[in-house]
Amino acid sequence: MGKLKGKVILITGSSSGIGKACALRLGKAGAHVVIHYKGNEESAKEVENYIKHTYDVRVLCCQADVCNSYEVEVLFQKIQQEFGQLDVLINNAGINRDQLLLRMKDSEWSEVLQTNLTGLFYCSKQAAKMMLKQKNGRIINIASIIGQVGNAGQTNYAAAKAGVIGFTKALAKELALRNILVNAVAPGFIESEMTANLSPTQRDNILKKIPLNRLGTCEEVAEMVLFLSSDSCNY
Repeated sequence: MGKLKGKVILITGSSSGIGKACALRLGKAGAHVVIHYKGNEESAKEVENYIKHTYDVRVLCCQADVCNSYEVEVLFQKIQQEFGQLDVLINNAGINRDQLLLRMKDSEWSEVLQTNLTGLFYCSKQAAKMMLKQKNGRIINIASIIGQVGNAGQTNYAAAKAGVIGFTKALAKELALRNILVNAVAPGFIESEMTANLSPTQRDNILKKIPLNRLGTCEEVAEMVLFLSSDSCNY
């Protein structure tokens, strides 16, 4: 329960999927949790209420569009006012707009890059300002195996997630001497809203490539995030 006791953790996009699983797991481990959402207030409040009434931690629920640098700045101001610190940022907010390249609209390209990569830049920049003053912190970016191997129909998503991986490597080198660790988790195919609409054929083709012959779960990703957030990971 107390593995993260007293730490303040922001999880972007935590009203559902991997973000929700991370919020629940980190709250269980004793962290004060900042729930972030863009549009799904009802689900975000459900996560907030569950953590509040189940674990002895503080919870702050905030709405912001990570694509808007001003809204991100206001989000971090609220965290500073409420807690006076931020120990871990988990950049999880992301979308997909799958389409073959020749059919892909400009908006389908830009929306994915803005949310999955530029939003991560805005949040990391604000978090780094707080963590540099503390001389301590963790930034954990949720990337994807698609950013490493690619996938037909996901050139926008693959480009964004590959960018997340490169961003992580560069920022890790910038912040390491200030005791701020930056890591990326690159899940494979996970049972979530993003994979809920896979056809039986698509699912079968994916499972053939996975030795365990099943998709991963959001809770399994959350366990990795828990390790990277904790003092068990210091190097």
